[in-house]
Amino acid sequence: MKYMKKQYILLDLDGVISDPKEGITKSIDYALRSFGIVTESLDSLKRFIGPPLFDSFVQYYGFSSRQAEEAMRQYRVYFKEKGIYENYMYDGMGELLKNLYQAGKKLILATSKPTEFSSQIIERYGVLDYFEDICGSTMDNSRTSKGDVIRYAMGRNRITDPNEAIMVGDRKYDILGARENKMDCIAVLYGYGSREEVDACSPAYLVRDVNELNALLFHE
Repeated sequence: MKYMKKQYILLDLDGVISDPKEGITKSIDYALRSFGIVTESLDSLKRFIGPPLFDSFVQYYGFSSRQAEEAMRQYRVYFKEKGIYENYMYDGMGELLKNLYQAGKKLILATSKPTEFSSQIIERYGVLDYFEDICGSTMDNSRTSKGDVIRYAMGRNRITDPNEAIMVGDRKYDILGARENKMDCIAVLYGYGSREEVDACSPAYLVRDVNELNALLFHE
């Protein structure tokens, strides 16, 4: 079987491997209610999926740094108990990860979700053993941007040539974070970034679903 000549495949979690909508939006709703803010629908909170939570609380609700930190603390109260289980892996993703692993690819999770939560989610899906490394954000917000996460992943895994690696993401943050590290990005449209959002960032590749992602990665 032929496959893309990239040794390292960096994958985002939310919107690429799994659909986290229920858990994230319910956790955001829980956090906002602690401030007396009631949202009309959970769908209105989908914009929180992808970027760092701290930045989103500041951008969308005008929170101060102190308020954003408290909102994140409240978010994690719900997420640790319930939200972490309220997600599902996209159809075909388990098989794709297995195939890449068996092809000798080095799979690295590169996500803005805290490493602690990301590891638990991947383990629950039964695909943890396929990954070379799990690289997420930190609980103290010292590493939250996708560019920082990718840089951290490259350092931990001794990736000195970005041409040997590729990022797979669904939001502009993934594309821009990869470019910041001189790495190409595959943008997927089945996640939470709109076509307009990803097109504006000119990713190296664009796929509509997991089947197209599989075809691209296994094409020389």
